[in-house]
Amino acid sequence: MAAELALTADAVRLGRTAADKADAIDQCGALLVELGAVEPGYVPAMHEREASVSTFLGEGVAIPHGTDASRALIKETALVVVQFPGGVDWDGNTAYLAVGIAASGDEHIGVLSALATVLSDPERAGRLRSASAPSDVLALLGSGAGA
Repeated sequence: MAAELALTADAVRLGRTAADKADAIDQCGALLVELGAVEPGYVPAMHEREASVSTFLGEGVAIPHGTDASRALIKETALVVVQFPGGVDWDGNTAYLAVGIAASGDEHIGVLSALATVLSDPERAGRLRSASAPSDVLALLGSGAGA
């Protein structure tokens, strides 16, 4: 099995709103549950992780994920992307994109590497934050995103 994880259109939600950071994390967690990647108990673990260390990366992006102990609740490694055009307060920063992660191994590293590459380029980071179609997100974070 390949160590690379493919991000798919059904894992991308654009144009969402969130009342606050907790709501944004709930939306990411609910999508991971909906996709069958995690047990519902993984969502509280995402909040537990956030309480111990902020998952805000910079450039308007946060990467909420569970604790090490919650890996037992992961059925399959998956990533979800939820866009909040109006922004969400994330501990004094503004997140426009939350990339929810459920990973039991290192399959997610390729997508996170692509994310880091995109975020290092302000123009591409802006395109990711303002994407209007799941295909735009896939083009930026999918295979060859670093090209």
